[in-house]
Order: sequence, then C-alpha cells, then structure tokens
Amino acid sequence: MRRLLIRPGAIGDVILSLPALEAARADYTEVWAPRPVLPLIRFADRTRAIIDTGIELIGVRENARVPELETFDSIYSWYGTNRPEFRQAVAHLPFTFFPALPPPAEGVPKVPTPPHAIEDFVVIHPFASASHKRWPVENFRAVAEQLGVPVKWTAGPEEQLDEAVRFEDLYELACWLATARAYIGNDSGIAHLAAAVGTPVVGIFLTTDPRIWAPRGPNVAVLERPSIAEVLAVTHRIIRH
Repeated sequence: MRRLLIRPGAIGDVILSLPALEAARADYTEVWAPRPVLPLIRFADRTRAIIDTGIELIGVRENARVPELETFDSIYSWYGTNRPEFRQAVAHLPFTFFPALPPPAEGVPKVPTPPHAIEDFVVIHPFASASHKRWPVENFRAVAEQLGVPVKWTAGPEEQLDEAVRFEDLYELACWLATARAYIGNDSGIAHLAAAVGTPVVGIFLTTDPRIWAPRGPNVAVLERPSIAEVLAVTHRIIRH
C-alpha cells in the first residue's frame, strides 16, 4: 500500500495533525506539506514541499495534472477540501478529504528529539502570526525580569528582536526547545512545537479559542488574557514541579 498524505497549513496546524498523519501510515508513506515543517515529519518514507509538486494548478489551469498522484493507492488530503474544482479534477484518483480544522484531541503530537539534558533556562517567544494574538512585548519583558530564572528569547527570521536565538531549521529549533525548563509564548506554531517535544508550555491566548487551537500535551497551561502576575505564578509552578 502506497499512501500519500497532503497537509497544508501553518506550523501549528501541521503539528496538531501529526497524530492523525502518523496513524495513517502505510507500507510506503509520503507526505506533502509546507517546506518549513518538513523537518518535523520524522515518520515518512519521503517528504516533499507542496509548492514543488504543481498540485496548486489542478482545477485552475486547464488539463493540469500531477502524474505522481496516480502512483498512490490511497491519498489522504487536507488540501483542496474546500475547492470544488480541485475535488472534481481529482475525482478519478483515490482521494479522501479531511477538514482543515484540527482533528479531535485523540492524540498528543510528538516530535522526537535525541537524548538531552534539561538546562537552566526558560524560552520566551513573544510573537505570533497575527497582531491580535500577541500579548504586549513589554509584558513578556516584565515576566522575564521577575521570573528569577535565566531567559532566552527566540524569534523567526522576519521577527525583530535583537537578543533572539534563531534557527533556520524547525527541527533544530525543536531540539533546542527540548532542553529548556519551560516555554512561554502566544498562540503560535512555536508553542505547539515546544509542547510536541515535551517542554512545559505556558500558552497565552487573547482572541482564538484554546479549545480548538491550544497546544496539546500533559505539560501545557493555557491562560486567556492573563495578567503578568498570572503568567509568573503559572510559570513558577511549572518549573518547580
């Protein structure tokens, strides 16, 4: 059985889908996903960036096709679910479509990392994909000043933060996050990544529904529109546990 899994979406979306993706493994499993998340997909026989496959032209350009799709016995796709023209164009192929929302909490996403020691620092990532998800940076700085534990900041390539530790490869970031005592951040893909490597997470949610989008795991604390004191109290509880 050759199975293809096609999972578009942001970092957090893909991480939330990891249990479902892994449960769908076959004798041969290939995953097409956004390029940045490919290093996190450790179980597949092969991974490809969606943008490199040409699949986005199906249903848009007349007679567009991706011959490689015809080599699979089964295709599970989160891509094209809401595109009737795409679904019609691939109706002759063994597609099963899934909704874009994260699957029910039937499993905890896990990104395996090499054996490591836990070091004496807390990671803070004060960013998110949209401004309405971002707790004020000055609040994060107040937490860092009062935490009483060394803090290391992290940021993405386009995020402005002079003291940030940065990684181009998400798996390298995952391995580094796994060594931290705790992680503090907004509703973002990096919070999901920290949870997936087992680092205790304090996730701050301002507008999105944590019942759907919160990182999953036994060491995740979700705070909705918290005060600085609340974030400090929860973080202290986590790192002293």
